[in-house]
This record gives sequence, C-alpha cells and structure tokens, in this order.
Amino acid sequence: MTELRVETREDRVVVTLDRPEARNAISRPMVDELHEVCAGLEAEPRILILAGSPEVFASGADIAELRERRAADALEGINSRVFDRIARLPMPVIAAIDGWALGGGAELAYAADIRIAGEGLKIGNPETGLGIMAAAGATWRLPAIVGPSLAAELLLTGRTLDAEEALAAGLVSRVVPSAELLGAAHELADRIARNDPLATRLTKVALAAPRGAHPAIDDESQAVLFESPEKLRRMAEFLERRRK
Repeated sequence: MTELRVETREDRVVVTLDRPEARNAISRPMVDELHEVCAGLEAEPRILILAGSPEVFASGADIAELRERRAADALEGINSRVFDRIARLPMPVIAAIDGWALGGGAELAYAADIRIAGEGLKIGNPETGLGIMAAAGATWRLPAIVGPSLAAELLLTGRTLDAEEALAAGLVSRVVPSAELLGAAHELADRIARNDPLATRLTKVALAAPRGAHPAIDDESQAVLFESPEKLRRMAEFLERRRK
C-alpha cells in the first residue's frame, strides 16, 4: 500500500487515507488499493473503519486525473464502483471524518453505514462548479441520508456543511472533539464486535434492502437466526444472568 495505511486487527480493519501531499485526494492508485482492502474483507469479514487526517478526510477526486478523463472513463465508474463495493461489505463500515470531506471524499463517507465527525468537519459536493456532477453515489445516497430537499440544495449549490450542521441534518450520528474521533470510532466498533456477527450481517443486508423487499427479507433473515446455535447460546446466557 502506498496511498493507504492499513491496520488489521482480529475483528476490524482501520484504513487511513494517506496522501498528505495531495490532501488525500482520491487517485486511481488509491481506488485500486481500496479494491484490494475490499477483497480481503469480503474473504474474511471484519468491521471497517475509514479515516483521514484531522485537517482533511479527503479533498475529493484527484483533479489532475479528472481533467484528463473522458466519456469512457465516466462509463467505467472508477470511483462509484469501489464506493459501491465498500457499501456492500459484509460487516459494518464506520467513517471517522474530520476536516475537509469534499466531492469524492464526501461520497466515500456516504457509502459508510455509520459516519461520525470531528468538530472540524467541512463536508460537501462542489462538483458542478468544476463542470462535472457528483456521480459516485451522492445523487442517490445523499437524499436517502438527509432527505431529497436538502440533498438537492447541497448538490446544486455546492454548499458545505460544518460538523454541527451535518449532525442536525442526520448526515453524521455524532460529533466529538477531533482528538477523540478515532477512539470514538473504535468504541462503536467494540460495541458492534460484541454482537453476533451473523445477526449483524443480516441486519446490514436488511437495512440496505429496498422498501419492497420488506417484510419478507426480515422474516427470512430472522428464520435463519432463530435456528442459529449462537442465538441459543446467547439467549441461554442472558436467562442465566437474569436468574442470578
């Protein structure tokens, strides 16, 4: 890895975007490295924590690369494909975002299941000011997160939100002091890791399913879990603790 720092633990992987000379701009080599991380997490599911630096999560896609891209590159979906892959990972993805999260950097954060922010966050999609659009998930993920009206305003004006505005909009679930951001992400991962991995994975699948798939997907998933030895073990332990 040359553009990511990767720390692998038993139950999680921490990926830190690491292009300080380019303000963590998302380049094609970084995309390739993110695909490599995804391949590992698909083979051995773990929680993923995505982080940047306190000053910048990701300043967007690499503008020098974007300037040279043409129609064929757009149809390849270079960023959108890897962001979709991140969103579909079996276990939850936590984005710990602080500083600037712009353009593709914001869209990478939108692909996470949970977003928490440092108090210095500035997040938005200024793509139309550069003669392009936010085409790596923002036009459909952002409305699902903050609602269609605010999403339209943000995508059509390019306005950025600070941490408190992002919290009020539901774009992030909490704001913490910047120095505590990674620790807060690990606390969330700790809570997730204490739960049953299969129940966690099926809950993530149900959360991502379209409205028309419910309630069938919930019933089918619960049917699997009702037959799970882990369900029996955990419930037996719960009842034993209650009897004490």
